[in-house]
Amino acid sequence: MAERAEGATGRYFVIMETYLVKSQAGLLPADPPTEDWYRKLKVGDVVRQESTVVRNPGFHRKYFALLHIGFENWQPDEIDSKYGTPLKNFERFRKDVAILCGYYDIVIRLDGTSRPEAKSISFARMEEDEFEKLYSATIDLFLKRIYGADMTKEELDKIVNEFLRFA
Repeated sequence: MAERAEGATGRYFVIMETYLVKSQAGLLPADPPTEDWYRKLKVGDVVRQESTVVRNPGFHRKYFALLHIGFENWQPDEIDSKYGTPLKNFERFRKDVAILCGYYDIVIRLDGTSRPEAKSISFARMEEDEFEKLYSATIDLFLKRIYGADMTKEELDKIVNEFLRFA
């Protein structure tokens, strides 16, 4: 995702998060947005870069496939609140899953109360081994709260893998 910013000289520059893969030829674009951005660079352009070696992006996609399958199969109780009927929301679901799996920080609110806040699962903020534990805890949570005794870990993981083949 690119955003434009104006520098001190009045020139505009683009801030872009890019993904590169190391090859025999050097670092090359690893995804379509990075390829588009890379093609627009001119010989002599200087690029400032902060680099992080990302964990397995395929496993990251697999986790989000698991979340989407869980979200589609989750049927919340119908409730009314003083604000109206709540909507089923994927982003809130994703954060609540992380919290229920134990991946959260306690933050203080303006009114003096505290609440759990889901930890970031970004490549830069969560190591591979911690992410694997979150994936496993998410499967356990889904089997307990969404699927019950009707499914095993292996069956749910197989559904996720099949989903990825068609995604």
